Amino acid sequence: MRKFSILLLLLTGSAVMAQTSKTKPVPAKKTVTAGPVFKTQSDSLSYAIGVSIANFYKEQGITDINSAMVTKAISDCKAGKSKFDDNQVNNIIMTCMQEKKSEKSAGTRKAGEAFLAQNKSQPGVVTTASGLQYTILTEGTGPKPAITDKVKVHYHGTLLDGTIFDSSVQRGEPLVISVNGVIQGWVEALQMMPTGSKWRLFIPSNLAYGDNDAGPTIKAGSTLIFDVELLEIQK
Repeated sequence: MRKFSILLLLLTGSAVMAQTSKTKPVPAKKTVTAGPVFKTQSDSLSYAIGVSIANFYKEQGITDINSAMVTKAISDCKAGKSKFDDNQVNNIIMTCMQEKKSEKSAGTRKAGEAFLAQNKSQPGVVTTASGLQYTILTEGTGPKPAITDKVKVHYHGTLLDGTIFDSSVQRGEPLVISVNGVIQGWVEALQMMPTGSKWRLFIPSNLAYGDNDAGPTIKAGSTLIFDVELLEIQK
């Protein structure tokens, strides 16, 4: 299993065609909107920076940006009169982005919570104090790994709808990982598993990737299901 890190960093047009029944089709005149005039490299760079900023915040779901205040902030900063220091800027932006992430992940998270609430009553399902759920498919007899150990595992990960997002089983190659180098749901489960065991883990979002997307398939707030086979401990 891999941890993913996501790196963060606008206009349509239309054409109308017209034709008559007895004559050859004649395309209607297209209306072309004049774009910005870039007289210098500085103009081009400035506009590109603006596009980059706009796209960045659009991707984060932040659309209520006051363009006039952005312009003022740039002017103030250039004049050495910024109203915020670097720490304040970072805190404001990060707080807003986290709020937007939480809003975006709310629906997915609630679906996971509903699934886990129903799943915990299924035969053989154990729920731990953290909210992790698991069922034992095969009970091994070997030692249990410590949090400082490395282990060799086979795993198969899916979303609640069965979508496969990662699988060493499909690749036909086990993975060697550090117990303390994976998502929290795995960290907890691996330390309880005797070597030779195969468990099915039902991991709530707060023990997985929380309010963050992870790769193209795992959306923020996702509950994850893993079949994990602990093959050996590597000291």
